[in-house]
Amino acid sequence: MAFFGALADEFSTDPSALQRLFLGLNVAPGGTALLVHMREHLLQSLGDHPGWAVVEASLAHVLKAVFCCDVLQFRRIDRETAAPILEKLIEYEAVHAIHDWREMRRRLEDDRRCYAFFHQAWPDEPIAFTEIALTRGISRKVQPILDPDSPVLDPASCDSAIFYSITSCQPGLRGFSFGNPLIGRVVAELRTELPQLGTFATLSPIQGFRRWLAMQATSSDSASRIASLAATVSASGWSDEEAGAQLKDDLLALCALYLLRAKKGAAPADPVTRFHLANGARLQQINWLSDLSRTGMERSAGFTANYLYDTAELERNAHSYATDHLIATTGEIERLSQRGAELSDRSRPT
Repeated sequence: MAFFGALADEFSTDPSALQRLFLGLNVAPGGTALLVHMREHLLQSLGDHPGWAVVEASLAHVLKAVFCCDVLQFRRIDRETAAPILEKLIEYEAVHAIHDWREMRRRLEDDRRCYAFFHQAWPDEPIAFTEIALTRGISRKVQPILDPDSPVLDPASCDSAIFYSITSCQPGLRGFSFGNPLIGRVVAELRTELPQLGTFATLSPIQGFRRWLAMQATSSDSASRIASLAATVSASGWSDEEAGAQLKDDLLALCALYLLRAKKGAAPADPVTRFHLANGARLQQINWLSDLSRTGMERSAGFTANYLYDTAELERNAHSYATDHLIATTGEIERLSQRGAELSDRSRPT
């Protein structure tokens, strides 16, 4: 900690000299990893030491050059990949936990793909990775993809590639954008390997939905009723099927409202939505009781979303989102969000 304070005192008036110092450290043996871990510690403590901001900014500037996507190594992870690397994927997986080697092996079967970015100076440490299921049609449920006992499909019989997990591995590279170039490389690779694939889409969590839903609720309105019923969602289903069916319609509408109209500044409140829309994807489907894991229920009330990566639309969608924060979606989801807005308006006290 004293080290960062000394750097801030010494170089606060000459950040370029601090960058030269970091560049020199980077070329030393083990220097690249050292710089990444250094920034991780800086980010953890920056709130308590605002004077260190000049150190963090200089280090981030150097790391963005070092980890430019053009110089990263793109590799497929398969059953021949060294066990220490697979162990790190198990450790880092941030979307759908890998509980044991049996689950890991299933994610590397013929109808699955896993790709990662590495840096030549840190060859055994993944920077970011993504997992893909080859399917027939767009998958709407998570558990069949993750089930280690699910049947293995012939890749030649599949027409869709479903990105079901994207993980950035290094906290010291927080804020760096690896997802978009990684998806682009994967799509190009799969188009070459399996030219019959016509659909590239995601099966994505809706991370903030349940928290947002709870925030809408008050003690005396229908939103509170919906929120309390949502809290009873479980993998075992509904004891009252009629109430469950009605809740499904209400929650689909409120989920669409959250995705399209809940905001963080001018952008969508949901971080996964922001990521895919910025890449030019289209919000294609909202899926009810799609992720029945404990995390899926607690995070998203079991909902997921499919974002469609249509190469004919990506550039136009990304431009519209970047300039006006327009959300590419379907008419059905637009109508659902309108019903969600009506439901939300009715629930507000008068």
